[in-house]
Amino acid sequence: MFQRILICTDFTDGLQRLVNFVPQIATGGIKQIVFLHVVPFREDVGVPKPDAEKVDRAQKRFAAALNNIPSGIEVKTEVQPGKAIDVILRAAKTYNCDVILMGTESRNALTEKLFGSTTAELSQRSTIPLMTVRPQLISALTAEELNLRCQHLFRGLLVPYDDSTASKHTVSELVRLAQPETDQLCYLCRVVDEGGRYELSQAEEDRLVSETLKPTQAKLQAAGIKTEIELRRGNAIVQILQAAQDKDVSAIAITSNNGNRGFVPSFAAELLRRSVHPVLFFPIPC
Repeated sequence: MFQRILICTDFTDGLQRLVNFVPQIATGGIKQIVFLHVVPFREDVGVPKPDAEKVDRAQKRFAAALNNIPSGIEVKTEVQPGKAIDVILRAAKTYNCDVILMGTESRNALTEKLFGSTTAELSQRSTIPLMTVRPQLISALTAEELNLRCQHLFRGLLVPYDDSTASKHTVSELVRLAQPETDQLCYLCRVVDEGGRYELSQAEEDRLVSETLKPTQAKLQAAGIKTEIELRRGNAIVQILQAAQDKDVSAIAITSNNGNRGFVPSFAAELLRRSVHPVLFFPIPC
């Protein structure tokens, strides 16, 4: 699906462990891997400047990434001072990356509004997909489990689909990025909200499947992506999170229904906050 990945780590999110799994990451079609750590400027001096000791320690921790590199794979390590969001975007542009991988902060809507969030700001400014991973997920995996996880970062994707502009954009991006030579799986899930005043009849639900899910399934399969469809009843967030557990998925793929203006209250925002599964976020071009 992707060929040039930027992996951002602060060395507390577990993603620094991926330096030991470069060959496994490459099996998913990745040709270029850039590991990035951002060192904040020291502010205990007159003029802010990089903390040379922290930079040196970070470079040493990245050293393993340069060992055992498979033929045809390019690996870079970057330790740069500055503001995280600016450094990340600059590195993504410099290396022409097509996806960013980073840990996500455990914040709710209030703390995000009060204090901000690197993830939220990146969603506003990035023009390439962003996949967020819970630090607890990576940190808790054994080396054997992480070995397998790295081979299938984007293999199986759950797509919440409601025929909206956002969900259509997600599907279009998956079709554009499809690599028929790789084993890709997609699960389209549409949720019928039972909380409304009017409940759909079985015939109406069948129509939703035939008019929205099946044509979308055909579009994905024509691109070489094996696709399953499912219609569920209930709360959309709850049912999508349950579907992610029921299906063998690597991540949940979404596009914000607010475009790429940030994680303001929305389905995509709430899903990102509550999901224990990785979330692959596609920004809508302005």
